[in-house]
Amino acid sequence: MSKKEDIIASFDPNGPGASGQLFGLPFDYESADLIIIPVPWEVTVSYTAGTADGPQAILDASTQVDLFLKDIPDAWKMGIHMLPIEKDLINQNKKYRDLAYKYITWLENNEEEWITDELKIIPNAVNEMAEKLNIYVRSQASKIHNQGKMVALLGGDHSTPLGIINAMADIYPDLGILQIDAHADLREAYENFAYSHASIMFNALKNKKISKLVQVGIRDFCDEEMNYITNSKGRVKTFYDSDIKAHKFEGSSWANICDSIINELPKHVYISFDIDGLDPKLCPNTGTPVPGGFEFDEVVYLIKKLVKSGRTIVSFDLNEVAPGENEWDANVGARLLYHLSTLMGVSQGKLTFKP
Repeated sequence: MSKKEDIIASFDPNGPGASGQLFGLPFDYESADLIIIPVPWEVTVSYTAGTADGPQAILDASTQVDLFLKDIPDAWKMGIHMLPIEKDLINQNKKYRDLAYKYITWLENNEEEWITDELKIIPNAVNEMAEKLNIYVRSQASKIHNQGKMVALLGGDHSTPLGIINAMADIYPDLGILQIDAHADLREAYENFAYSHASIMFNALKNKKISKLVQVGIRDFCDEEMNYITNSKGRVKTFYDSDIKAHKFEGSSWANICDSIINELPKHVYISFDIDGLDPKLCPNTGTPVPGGFEFDEVVYLIKKLVKSGRTIVSFDLNEVAPGENEWDANVGARLLYHLSTLMGVSQGKLTFKP
């Protein structure tokens, strides 16, 4: 028996899980088919902080997730392993978050005459560190993929997945992005930070290998972003939350709406999931909550339908999960992470739907 077969044979999915392991699963790097890269980073958050604590909070909450899925009975056997959360990255996040916060506070108070030499250099310092982070993530994702494993990212704020998106675009030149989000994230260098969480899709689309961006649930955006979408010549297709709701109010089924969304996507799909795409009751402590959004089961249904269409989920990220005074946000995030992981496994032939 192989090491993985040995692990599967000796693990009881009905009992308590392995302490400190994602979902309590006993798999290590060698035996897991999917490797999760945690990125505890939120340097440019512009409203409420806390998303840097998301990876640890989801790890802690994940042991409460039951592993059995009735339509994917052997889901857990695929093997999921999360890399250690690096303390150096936590420290760097704190250092550069403190700098960015000083700059953002000055910017929002509109005190241009009070700018100091220290403030002037902050955007460049933050941008340089963010560029290093992007290079690190891209390198990690490429290495893991080249070892024959699936790879995904757990943020942090929504700036964190740029490196893994570019890594997947290197491998899949027809790559399409399915973005589930309350925000369009198409601002150029928001608040003078080139790699702002509000600029992730603007930055991703600089990569000409990405053929399509399909945004779903968008309900908070500015003129700049609307103009970008309008002038994208079809490269960006946005399904606004208000339009989705209007179609449902007027009798359209969610199944038909999902078909319209999926039909816009190419064969190879990267999913970028900002938790604030959900109804804020499911993520009340996320950095920038917006009224509206999806129910949990609606997004799971959409992703299942995507897989059943024959498209391949090549990778994904989950971000902007911020723990509050209890584990609710992390609980929801952990369950969403499990569905994203196992459905990617089905799409790549590692798992199968029950007939």
